[in-house]
Amino acid sequence: MTINRDRIGNQSGFVIAIDGPAGAGKTTIARKLAECLGFFMLDSGALYRALALALLRRKVSPECDCISEGTLSSIRISIQPISGGMKLFLDGEDISAEIRSEEIGVAASKFSAKAEARKALLGLQRSVASERNIVAEGRDMGAIVFPFAQVKFFLTADPEERAKRRYSELVEKGESIYYSQVLSEMRARDYRDETRSVAPMVPASDAVILDTTRLAPDEVVSFMLERIREKRFPKDGEI
Repeated sequence: MTINRDRIGNQSGFVIAIDGPAGAGKTTIARKLAECLGFFMLDSGALYRALALALLRRKVSPECDCISEGTLSSIRISIQPISGGMKLFLDGEDISAEIRSEEIGVAASKFSAKAEARKALLGLQRSVASERNIVAEGRDMGAIVFPFAQVKFFLTADPEERAKRRYSELVEKGESIYYSQVLSEMRARDYRDETRSVAPMVPASDAVILDTTRLAPDEVVSFMLERIREKRFPKDGEI
């Protein structure tokens, strides 16, 4: 896989890892937190969605036993940091909007269970952290990708609430889908993520676990900022 990181900047990294299942609020909260701190937000889920789209375009099935090295090496993914997030380009095409469909999300969940897919993106994610301060959100940021992260959080929420959030997002985007379908696919995705043999979704041993079922994003961000201040400035000072 060819990765273009020319626009990512050159700073040493303070890493904040945010993990959790789909619909727990990771992306919204990570974006808000990154904006508050002036950090780059690394959306690992978007990277796996970009990889999934690339593989689907190359006629690779999410049900395949393995992905060939030749196929992976032919994929060109580029990242462009923007305010509160990032744009993703596949072979020079901006795919930031296209990868947000439920179909790509399901495919990404299946591809991400394969060791070769995770290995293909591991180097990119770690190299970003070596270059600047980041808020990294995903399924295994704290446990696997950034075990050295200075602060780690694991967000969770009731499955029904998570499905409701995801359903609302999809409807707003104009997708025709039933809530029951979203809930069913979310539970299936949770099972795949939690039971896969490679990098299963589990809280890091030193992660702060937060249930966001009844919390507004701003409440979660405020709590996180306090914990980050404690880690970054243990005696005094402010971010």
